[in-house]
Amino acid sequence: MSFQTIAKVAIISLSTWQAASAHAIGQSQTGPHTRARAEGKITVQSSEAKPYDQTASRALMEVRLNETFTGDIDGESSVRALQVQSDDQSASLVSMQRFRGKLGGRQGTFVLQGSEIVENGKIKATWFVVPGSGTGDLSGLRGEGGFEGHFGKGSDGTLDYWFE
Repeated sequence: MSFQTIAKVAIISLSTWQAASAHAIGQSQTGPHTRARAEGKITVQSSEAKPYDQTASRALMEVRLNETFTGDIDGESSVRALQVQSDDQSASLVSMQRFRGKLGGRQGTFVLQGSEIVENGKIKATWFVVPGSGTGDLSGLRGEGGFEGHFGKGSDGTLDYWFE
């Protein structure tokens, strides 16, 4: 067998193996997943903040919120956040929330993990869908986005999402 024939067989074998491996682990040969953008209005229905560590000048707080979403994201969410409060009323938070409702007309639940900054009464956040957290018609959901608004009052949010 010539070197050229051996090289062709090796290349064909490698290409076949790569295609089979990609298919086996759920990767697409056609490129990235189709993304959609959802926009929604987030309204805080109730909130409660309790300190859990005030031993230093920056108090640590647990914040609980119940929110409703209207728009492309339509439903409700309960939020738990941990907050570092500073003396000048600015804060930094990390949050987890389970959304229940519809996203782009699909019904189910999913979990968002967020990172928020509060300054001068305004909040700006980024969030992402926790992989594997989607249920119902939202199973396989992935996404990222964020929101901006007035802390504890309401915000405008976006979620760029796709399904695996």
